[in-house]
Amino acid sequence: MKHAYVAQARVDTPLGTMTAAATAHGIAGLWFDGQSHHPGPLDAPVDEHNPYIEQLRREMAAYWAGGGAKAASHGTRAPFTVALDPQGTPFQRRVWRALVAIAAGRTDHYGAIAERLGVPNGARAVGAAIGRNPVSIVIPCHRVLGSDGALTGYAGGLERKSALLAHEGARLAREQTAPARAT
Repeated sequence: MKHAYVAQARVDTPLGTMTAAATAHGIAGLWFDGQSHHPGPLDAPVDEHNPYIEQLRREMAAYWAGGGAKAASHGTRAPFTVALDPQGTPFQRRVWRALVAIAAGRTDHYGAIAERLGVPNGARAVGAAIGRNPVSIVIPCHRVLGSDGALTGYAGGLERKSALLAHEGARLAREQTAPARAT
């Protein structure tokens, strides 16, 4: 069931300004300006004091103050407990719930997530659902890599994905450097 947005607010982060949207049930959206699948102008009042948005701001501040790296060193997930209400298909919501289980400082890949969800040949479907994640950072789609460890797709841009993983202390299986050229 789709819920209407009841509030929106701007959230500043070290990686750029984001728009947060809340329903009566929780945070339904958190998008970087200009990212893929950004919904554009929202039909919701600006409400800096919406309780979900206020909690999101506190938790984002803790995350950026070191919560990501601290959580990674303790083997726990990022410090997000704000209620979530992402709007999507039942399959998308299953995928997004699986993402929340990936601890800060850890990564996973599309095929492994598909296997855990009981869709062994569903890596592309999982990737499509991940690409539509409406709650960036909090639903940590940035923690999903290609099967070879490569940084692949991120609606907010690969530079942001790399920065988020570095902030969380993730060790990448494959360094993202240009291959050496034969001379």
